[in-house]
Amino acid sequence: MTRDQARLHQTELWLGWIRLAAIPFAALHVSFGTQYPGDYELLAWLTAGTFALGATVIVVLARLELSPQAQRLLGASVLGFDTVFVSAFVLVHSFESGSPVRQLFFLVVIEAAVRYGLAAPVVLALATGPVLAVNEGLRSDRSGSDYQLDYVTFQVGVELVSGLIVGWLVDRLRGETLRAEARADEAEKLRDELGNRVDLVEAANRCARALGSSLDLRQAFDAFLRELRGLVPFDRVAIILGEGTAMRVIAAAGVGVEAVLPPGSTLPRGALVEQVISSGRTVYRRDMADRRHPEEEDLLAVDLRCRLVAPLLIGSRPTGMLSVLRHEPDSFSPDEVELVTLLGRLVGTAVQNIRAYEAEHQRVEELGRLSSLRADFVSLVSHELRSPMAAVIGASTTLQGRWRELSAEQRSSFLALISDETSRLSDLVGDVLDTSRIEAGTFGYAFREVSIGQLVRDTVAAASVAQDEVRVEGRVREPLPAVRGDAERLRQVLANLVENAVKYSTAGSVVRVEAAPDDGRICVRVSDDGPGIAPADQDVIFEKFGRAHGGQAKPGTGLGLFIARAIAEAHGGALGVESEPGRGAAFTLQLPL
Repeated sequence: MTRDQARLHQTELWLGWIRLAAIPFAALHVSFGTQYPGDYELLAWLTAGTFALGATVIVVLARLELSPQAQRLLGASVLGFDTVFVSAFVLVHSFESGSPVRQLFFLVVIEAAVRYGLAAPVVLALATGPVLAVNEGLRSDRSGSDYQLDYVTFQVGVELVSGLIVGWLVDRLRGETLRAEARADEAEKLRDELGNRVDLVEAANRCARALGSSLDLRQAFDAFLRELRGLVPFDRVAIILGEGTAMRVIAAAGVGVEAVLPPGSTLPRGALVEQVISSGRTVYRRDMADRRHPEEEDLLAVDLRCRLVAPLLIGSRPTGMLSVLRHEPDSFSPDEVELVTLLGRLVGTAVQNIRAYEAEHQRVEELGRLSSLRADFVSLVSHELRSPMAAVIGASTTLQGRWRELSAEQRSSFLALISDETSRLSDLVGDVLDTSRIEAGTFGYAFREVSIGQLVRDTVAAASVAQDEVRVEGRVREPLPAVRGDAERLRQVLANLVENAVKYSTAGSVVRVEAAPDDGRICVRVSDDGPGIAPADQDVIFEKFGRAHGGQAKPGTGLGLFIARAIAEAHGGALGVESEPGRGAAFTLQLPL
């Protein structure tokens, strides 16, 4: 039952009880009336009895819960019943001169004002005029006095005034009531909305706290998913951050996560995240069937149609997006859109903290690794220095103390040993100095036209003369254009690659050095049949002090390949490796023409 229905129901019931209370007064008035002429007393009792019966029926009906139409019909019928009763009662008692019965019309007029406001009492007051006129005619005929028109006009006028006053008051009261109810409804809605907002913020805070519960991204994301699933059901969710010019998926879960945009993958140019970061606004893709962004093709392939994306904000700066997806098109409600938007604001800081921790953790690990490499380098250099120095000292001491006793051949052998070990010391010191110059940016180059073919042939010849256990083969595909570079630095690179290949090759095997043009570049490939390099070590060996792990490692400082790659990059080229354990290694030097 609406408020208007309840108000009408209460009014009807209240008037019904008043009507019942008026029955004894009507009976008393008939009982104590003056001498009735003719059948007037019978008519008076019939009128009072009809009123009593009608009042009782009206109270019974007023207690029922009627439909709005039935309730309005009952109200109009009751007002009509009261008007007929009062008119009949007034006419029955018209024989009484100076009777106040006619004033009962005021009650009907007031009832009309209470029911319908300002207009109804005016109509009803005017409608009582003919009844009052008949009543006055009957009274004047019965008493033999003159017809008093002012008895009619005066009462109708007073009824009009009374009805207007009461109707105005009723209309005003109803207006105030409606305004009060409207304000109460508004207050209730505001209270409910405030409660919903509080619940929304609390839910978003729970998700943000879950994401910030751990500095480990996997653990934090799992906790976040558990909270999010109970608030915004999803088929897939992802967190994407902008890293420089790249947009990278840092965490994802749900449908197709292993095959479509898995964690660590980079989104293509024109992806939705670019729009979100540039505008800083939530985007709701109700149906991705129109394929506005390149990544949506892959999402549609796993039957994801609906996508809600909110920016991750650090202060007012968007740094990425939170993406929530569902199979069904247009399946997010306005409350869910608002919640995901709020989550973007709260989650951004937690994600930033996790990323900062990961970066700091990686930095600490890198510093630890470099510290370990430095310690290894010191140990290696100490060993590399001690061995040739011990040999030089031993040989020179022997020569000094036993020069006359040694044959010419023995003297030459000791002097050759001193020369070789001194060269090893010189190379070691040279590598250390070159590394320092590269880091300081003072490593010098003298660029001119260089024949790579000639450098390859010279390097192969020198390696073949220096040892005879491993065969070194060179092949130059002519014509081979010249490059602009530093011939001595490039010779240093090739010599290092060939020396390493020979060092890691077994006796009787072959080291192949090939040079050929390739799409605007010259590629020099040095390959061997040695033990190969594990994938985990293929980046390490090009770092300063970096050395491959395992039983196949050879003595060395770990600086040669670092210097070689620096020289290659200074020439605008690159140095890389292809290798599998047990299948040898192939180093490729690429130089632009």
